[in-house]
Amino acid sequence: MTSNQSAPGTPAIPRIPLPPLLASPCDPAIAQALLNAFTSSGFLYLCDLEPVIPASLLTAVFSHSISFFARPQDEKDRLAWTIPDADRGYSRMGLERLSVGKTKEEVDADRGGEGEDMKESFEIGREDGVHENRWLEGEGWEGDREGQAFGKVMRCFFEKCHDVHIVLMRTVAVAMGLLPTFFDDYIGEKFNTLRLLHYPALPRGSFEGGRKRAGAHYDYGSITLLFQDMCGGLQVEQPGGGFTDVDPIAGTVVVNAGDLLARWSNGLIRSTKHRVVGPPKRNEQVGGANSHPPRYSIAYFCAPDPDRLIDALPGTWEEKLGGKRYDAVQCGHYLLERLRATY
Repeated sequence: MTSNQSAPGTPAIPRIPLPPLLASPCDPAIAQALLNAFTSSGFLYLCDLEPVIPASLLTAVFSHSISFFARPQDEKDRLAWTIPDADRGYSRMGLERLSVGKTKEEVDADRGGEGEDMKESFEIGREDGVHENRWLEGEGWEGDREGQAFGKVMRCFFEKCHDVHIVLMRTVAVAMGLLPTFFDDYIGEKFNTLRLLHYPALPRGSFEGGRKRAGAHYDYGSITLLFQDMCGGLQVEQPGGGFTDVDPIAGTVVVNAGDLLARWSNGLIRSTKHRVVGPPKRNEQVGGANSHPPRYSIAYFCAPDPDRLIDALPGTWEEKLGGKRYDAVQCGHYLLERLRATY
């Protein structure tokens, strides 16, 4: 296991290989390394993904994402995101304002001086027969071969990411002294979201006055997988304050813990604030003399099943541990309230 370089005085973000986690159960030592990452910075790099997510599939996902966002605006708007309950489809620039706020009023106060997020996105959820995904298929999309290929690739990728989700939750279970399959019954419904993200190229000066591509926020679910291009700009808040870069590393996926995993662990695991700013100066030349380069990333937000009650796990709050730090919450309700505040 190796570590990514980090700014002086800040904890390194570790690099953990996926293959040893696939054993059943996994090695307790590497499980503890993963837990240590979640309890320190809240972030890690997962590497050697090929056994579950082939490089060819990831290349195809990015290629189809880039092609989707290059479509005419009216085509993307036909697949528009509609309501938080569904959380599917295309979100144009400015529709969402990521924030640490938990209500619209708090979001307004937090983001008032920053302006809107400078990104567009496309959300894909589970195929549950209740809320339909907004595919480039069916009536009005006849003959759109790229759209048909897009749907096929994204459906496959959704399932592969869920496979990684299962592995990571089993690893957390081992590290916390639970049965490896403890979380299996909590995540069987695949209540997850695949989000394609495009941060368009911007004129020089766009980040003056504190503007950001995505405002500082915490992720809402249990675990997030973030696949990045090589542009850069992701930053994570350090335990002592201030932000440090989470540089793109080829062949890895950034993994971070979210609010519900923090609540499950009674605060042992950190849900860490992060944001997307302009690209580091070393990457600026990619955009040319007059613009900042575009950034593409792909997030897979993992969550427990919607009806599940999330309460402090055994061994995290009893006796001398000081009791429960959080009230129990229903997963679906918690996520819905957060979406309603930011859209």
